[in-house]
Amino acid sequence: MDLSVVIPVFNEQDNVRPLLEEIRAALDGRLEYEVIFVDDGSSDATRERLAVLRGEHPLLRVLSHAGNHGQSAALLSGLRAARAPWVATLDGDGQNDPADIPALYDMACAGDGLWLVTGWRTRRRDGWLKRLSSRVANAVRGRLLGDLTPDTGCGLKLLRREACLQLPRFDHMHRFLPALVLREGGGVRSVPVNHRPRRHGTSKYGLHNRLWVGLVDLAGVMWLRRRSLRPRVSEVD
Repeated sequence: MDLSVVIPVFNEQDNVRPLLEEIRAALDGRLEYEVIFVDDGSSDATRERLAVLRGEHPLLRVLSHAGNHGQSAALLSGLRAARAPWVATLDGDGQNDPADIPALYDMACAGDGLWLVTGWRTRRRDGWLKRLSSRVANAVRGRLLGDLTPDTGCGLKLLRREACLQLPRFDHMHRFLPALVLREGGGVRSVPVNHRPRRHGTSKYGLHNRLWVGLVDLAGVMWLRRRSLRPRVSEVD
């Protein structure tokens, strides 16, 4: 298997079917792949609709959390369950375009030492407040962490599974993957990708759970960077 596609979802009942159909259109005939939806304790009909899709599509796997634990926890569950060496991640709201996955996969496989290829939403289809808050957050994060990544919040990413499972794990870690990968000596590259308006449902993030929580997490990742242990080791004959 070439690729596992992992999608965390929380209350996205109207997005799961069209998203799966788009993934199939982008990857069928190109790669050997699986799709893993991780339902993070949805309170709508997301889980039931995923069960129906599971019966229709053998390539689909569905994981379910007993409660809502957040996007990072859902991503980690998907990474652990994935069977391919490379994992593509997508947001469950349909704003990421699955048609971008093959290009990111080709770059990941061709790039020497790459652990992470991350999307860069150069033309975001969000409201002005969300765009502004993300722009400020990315600027501050880049300045303090030196992660060389203009858009760490983009849900479309290609991860080297085995390497990324060794990263420190904490809530909201998905926003700091470039800095965590660089801390361990892995390579990171950003690629412009398509971004689309949300068609169904509502956003799960606002200022209260992006800005203030992010500041605390940023301080923690800065601490981790200063405590990095990567000695150069050689064996003496």
